[in-house]
Formats: sequence, structure tokens, C-alpha cells
Amino acid sequence: MCGVCGCGGAGAGLEDDRTGGPARHGHGHEQEHGHEHEHEHVGADGTVLRHRHDLHHHAHHHPSDHDHPHPHAHPHPGHRPDRDEDGTTRLLRVEQDILAKNNAGAAANRELFAAAGVFAVNLMSSPGAGKTTLLVRTLTDLKGRFPAAVIEGDQQTSVDADRIRATGTPALQVNTGTGCHLDALMVTRAVGRLGLAAESLLFIENVGNLVCPAGFDLGETRRVVVLSTTEGEDKPLKYPNMFAVADLLVINKTDLLPHLTFDVGRLVDYARRIRPDLEVIQVSATTGDGLGHWYQWLETGLAAARRHRETDCR
Repeated sequence: MCGVCGCGGAGAGLEDDRTGGPARHGHGHEQEHGHEHEHEHVGADGTVLRHRHDLHHHAHHHPSDHDHPHPHAHPHPGHRPDRDEDGTTRLLRVEQDILAKNNAGAAANRELFAAAGVFAVNLMSSPGAGKTTLLVRTLTDLKGRFPAAVIEGDQQTSVDADRIRATGTPALQVNTGTGCHLDALMVTRAVGRLGLAAESLLFIENVGNLVCPAGFDLGETRRVVVLSTTEGEDKPLKYPNMFAVADLLVINKTDLLPHLTFDVGRLVDYARRIRPDLEVIQVSATTGDGLGHWYQWLETGLAAARRHRETDCR
């Protein structure tokens, strides 16, 4: 279970890029004297299961005057039950541990992308905002201009990855099971399977919600939040963390504006109260309106990534 957002991680796994089914991974363990243990194993159906267990009560040996194993359920000298056993305090430790490990993985991803000149875009939104439709249109229109690949995050199914692959673009599905966001390690594994080309564009389509993805750095170059005109202008006020971490707001489904009471100016005002320098692009992935500005933003970002790589290589 994710101690930061409360989501479960059971059932998370990578799709097999050859068969389209779940991929098999080795059975690894990470165990510290701390109080957590996480492992993966492959179920009968081939699904990779990720489990985290609380090992706060565990058996161990004391020095010679206590040489018999017994559960760790009594206080040691200096033990502070009010601190170590307090639920809020322990949750904070778990959150810090999870985020520290994630951030270390994100830093490694960021170094990899920078060294390869890859422009990695983390796409976030609520379900139904049109992320996948925007990606399909983008990859179709820009096909052949530069290499591109997609990591698709969903709790179940490979429906979105199948839609991406139909454009001729390499895509790998990451199913998070009951998890509500991608994390840096999932991206690391997916990148290893995809085999990214140098100086390419990588889209990471996160699991659809406006809460948890905002809290997990993936090592991306830029973060984009997609909001549709059918969702209401108050979303930045309700979900401020998402808009605080975003570099770009894409307002999608502008073709529906004549049929709605949606106020674009109010949305932008609310969003920039959270992040004053937030860039905004209005598009319709269906009609194509505004997509030229979106494509220019992507090409500018990729050009910067390539220049950065060239500079580092000198």
C-alpha cells in the first residue's frame, strides 16, 4: 500500500511488449531493520504482484543476556512509545521513505533522459479529459518528424496502449492494479523495455486523477495537466497541488464551448492564482483547433533537450 496517498499497489505490472500480456519479473526482496518489506512475485495468471508488509513486530536475537528469539514488542532503553508507536508519526516516516526512494529513481530517470536528449512529458488529468485522444491525434499528425514513444498508465487493460500502437508508435502499458498513479520505478522499467531512441519524444500518460500523480516525480522533463471544458472552471481551486506542479495547462474539447457555460478566462485565472507562470494552450483534439500551438510547444521542448545533450557531449 502506498503510504503517501493510501492507494494499494497489488497487481501492478508491465505488459509484455511482445505478447501484449503481463510481463514476468524476477522475485526480489528489499528488507531493512526498519519496519518494511516489499517484494514482487508472479501469480498464476502471469500478473506481477507488488506487496509491502509492515514488519514492525519481528523476531530477532538480542545480545548474550537475551539470546532467545522473541517478537519485538517491548521498549528498548530510550524507546519512546509516544513517538515510535504514534500512528501519525509512523505514517510520516513511511511517507518520507517512499518519497525518498521515488525521488532517487526520478533523479536517475532525469539524468538518463538528459543524457539521451529525450524530451519526457508527464501527461496528467482526470479520467475522460481526453489525454489519449490528444496523444493519438498528436502522434498521427507528427508522425515521421522525430522518434516518439509512449508509456501508458492505467489500473487495468491495455486499451489505451493499443490505440497508441495503432498509430505506429511504440507503446508499453503499465497496469497499476489498485494503484492510482505511476511512480519513478515503473517508468524506469518501462523505459528499459521500450528502448528509447536518442533525441526522441517520450509521453508518459499517467493514471487518470487530479490528486496522486501530482505527488510523484517521475524524472520527466515537463509536466502537463489536461483539463476538458466539461469539467468545470473550479478544478484548480479544488486540486491546487496538481496545478502547482504543472508546467503547462492544456484546455481540451474547446469545440464544445458553444454548448457549455464554461468560462475559460475564469479557469485560467484560478490556475494562475496557484501558479502565476503557468503556460496555457487551448485545443480541440477532435477538430484540430489550437493543436499547432501544442505541437510548437513539444518541438521547442525537444529542441532544447537536444541542445542540452549536444552541450554535455562536448
